[in-house]
Amino acid sequence: MNPNQINWLAVVAAALSTFVVGGLWYSPLLFGKIWMRVNGFTEEQVKTFNKGRAFGGAFLLALVMSANLAMFLADPKTTLSWGVTAGALAGIGWVATGITVIALFENRSWPYILVNGGYQIVAFVSMGAILGAWR
Repeated sequence: MNPNQINWLAVVAAALSTFVVGGLWYSPLLFGKIWMRVNGFTEEQVKTFNKGRAFGGAFLLALVMSANLAMFLADPKTTLSWGVTAGALAGIGWVATGITVIALFENRSWPYILVNGGYQIVAFVSMGAILGAWR
């Protein structure tokens, strides 16, 4: 790992990509209704959520995740293909499995696990693609 080889604009762009992925993933077009159902949320409840806390905290954490992934990809030989692969490995092997372990002990449903774990996999692949391509 060589921090001097990290493109910090790419780190920010990769972090922002999680919002694009999440906006679509959790929309009514894809899995938003399932996410609300498996969490027992109503549309009225969701409207009352503290958006500043959610989006502000999510952005800071996405920056941490993106910077962390960038550290693993900080090599001049990194390509788009390796970025996507590393993102998929991190998303599947660490994040989605971590969500699954916690969800199993919380007795959560498989739809809960698949919606949230699936989002993390796609978000990490997106981050890896950006970090791998934007050298």
